[in-house]
Amino acid sequence: MRNLLGRLTRRHHAPQPAPADTRPLNRTPLRPWQVRDRCFNVRRRGVDPVEIRAFLHRVADELAVAQTALAAVQEENVRIKNALRAWQSAQAASHRYHR
Repeated sequence: MRNLLGRLTRRHHAPQPAPADTRPLNRTPLRPWQVRDRCFNVRRRGVDPVEIRAFLHRVADELAVAQTALAAVQEENVRIKNALRAWQSAQAASHRYHR
């Protein structure tokens, strides 16, 4: 335990550059299946793979809910914009003929 704490507190190396596949711009959003199927390297004395898998499934479930809600909001947004355009056109047409 003392060795582990010593190693953790002595880490003062420079930050590693981001891997080539992580582009901050123009990235496609993660899909729930990508989170569920993600695999990690197993190291000696590493983290519990069952715990990681359970956490990834939880994150994937929350991601699925968020993406479903986002799609519903986007559809509603399009519907509201179309209704507003139709109303504005009707208002403009009625004001043109009353003059």
